[in-house]
Amino acid sequence: MKRQLFTLFIFLDIMAGCHNNPKTTDNSTNATKASLLNDDDGILDKIKLPAGFHISYFARNVKGARSMTLGTNGTVFVGTRDKSVYALVDKNHDGVVDKLYTIADNLHSPNGVAFKNGSLYVAEISKVSRFDNIESHLSDPPKPVLVSDKFSDKEWHGWKYIAFGPDGKLYVPVGAPCNVCAIDENNFACIKRMNADGTDLELFAKGIRNTVGFDWDPKTKDLWFTDNGRDEMGDDIPADELDYAPKKGMHFGFPYCHEGDIPDPEFGKGHICNEFVPPALKLGAHVASLGMKFYTGTQFPKEYKGRIFIAEHGSWNRSSKVGYRVVSVKMEGNKAISSEPFAEGFLQGQKPLGRPVDVLVMPDGSLLISDDFADCIYRVTYSMQ
Repeated sequence: MKRQLFTLFIFLDIMAGCHNNPKTTDNSTNATKASLLNDDDGILDKIKLPAGFHISYFARNVKGARSMTLGTNGTVFVGTRDKSVYALVDKNHDGVVDKLYTIADNLHSPNGVAFKNGSLYVAEISKVSRFDNIESHLSDPPKPVLVSDKFSDKEWHGWKYIAFGPDGKLYVPVGAPCNVCAIDENNFACIKRMNADGTDLELFAKGIRNTVGFDWDPKTKDLWFTDNGRDEMGDDIPADELDYAPKKGMHFGFPYCHEGDIPDPEFGKGHICNEFVPPALKLGAHVASLGMKFYTGTQFPKEYKGRIFIAEHGSWNRSSKVGYRVVSVKMEGNKAISSEPFAEGFLQGQKPLGRPVDVLVMPDGSLLISDDFADCIYRVTYSMQ
């Protein structure tokens, strides 16, 4: 035991010297792997999952970890609302990150990340850039190539989630620059899309207050997205929404109507909620529904196949906190039937231990969950053993 402790301290001392390198953090020693897996902050022990599911740390010390995307070679790219974009590499595929690279720094809320044809796309407040052949240059990232700078520089709801659709186009949302206000519907509170080179930017859907997560049904190829409801109407209304957009040109109600059936006290005058597309599912008021993905893996039990997993970041202006969990949505065809808790315990009483932001289905069927409060990424696996 003394020899093991001595070896552990040597490994930790060696690793401490790596922190002087701002571009790369090498977490490849057994000592660091052990520290990643250990629940020394007490969070993992408090997370409740359905029977047979297990949670561990995929990566720690990922400051402000938010949106995630997967590279061709298995690299997990992570955006933040601060200034950095990271790349995480699990070289030996044991479910724990070996190296963390800083791909870009000093950016303007680079929340959104997407990957296509070897390139990493990064969305800041007002622009989208591209880092080519990135997985071959993690330690020496190339200079970014501007894809488009045709977005507003307004910061309120200006951070973006981006993803490539089945049509090969990059989908880029622009949130409302307010809690609730009159807007230019063609440029705010909407989802736009464009070619991978930034050409042919067009409006896809509008009346969407702020979506920070969307995905396409793997069977129908239709778009689904989360939308955050407005504040200052009390604790219990309006609900966040899970919305379904099978075609271009749909209007989801903002700022005139909320959750499909509540007219806005000010902007709802002269409108009826039946004018707009109702939500596919109400998700609860102030839960801050963000990242979402259809489960396409095979590791989880068969009843989870095709379900939607949604990260609820949690309330900030409610008299008692709600959210702070991951839920799963049961589907029947193109209908969302109900949601139920999947991973909860990030909120203990009124004290947050973590705030889930995004989810990512990995090639082995495990589910990653990013957390910008605890600065980490969790990994959920299933095994009845």
